[in-house]
Amino acid sequence: MSHKEYIYLTPMPVRIWHWLNALGIVTLCITGLQIRFPEYVNIFGTYKSAITLHNTAGIVVSISYGLWLFYYMFVAGTLAKLYVPNLEDLKSGIFRQAFFYFFNYFLGRPNPHHSTPDNKFNPMQKAAYLMIMLVLLPLVILTGILLMNVSPLRELILIVGGIKVLVSAHFLIACCFFAFLFVHIYLATLGHSPFAHFKPMWDGWEEVEDHH
Repeated sequence: MSHKEYIYLTPMPVRIWHWLNALGIVTLCITGLQIRFPEYVNIFGTYKSAITLHNTAGIVVSISYGLWLFYYMFVAGTLAKLYVPNLEDLKSGIFRQAFFYFFNYFLGRPNPHHSTPDNKFNPMQKAAYLMIMLVLLPLVILTGILLMNVSPLRELILIVGGIKVLVSAHFLIACCFFAFLFVHIYLATLGHSPFAHFKPMWDGWEEVEDHH
């Protein structure tokens, strides 16, 4: 009889943040669709209701991001270690992980990355999360704040190119998040079982894969 081994991979504060952030971003994407295409999408009733919910979700996500940044920078102190690819990741790790996702996984071969509490993310995840969490999310928050305060921040908006440039940038970044949601969910199913990577986001414990 095989003995299953588990590691405590995801602390509770991170799990709470993850689901709060996920709910906020999904809400932003859906309300954003209605705001951008009101003639085709009408989920939340009036246009004003969609804007109000969109702004509320934006505030929640902004606060959640601030808490996330504070936690990893000052509480856990692992922001750079977990989210910044090292030289080995850039030289061969990203290619090796991509080869696993697109080829080796379908042949039943083992994942080259073994998650630990100090090294949770594989090289591709590090690169993706670095871009998402430290570039795109701050940009979409900043453009969102400007769009919520057009009158008082008019001069600053003109400096960045005007309202049309700001709206376009906000929309394009949001499209990146929308695409990321589908990729994120799909890649999360590529464990030793379809729900192996979902479990740690509920109770914190992940089953250690047999790499032999």
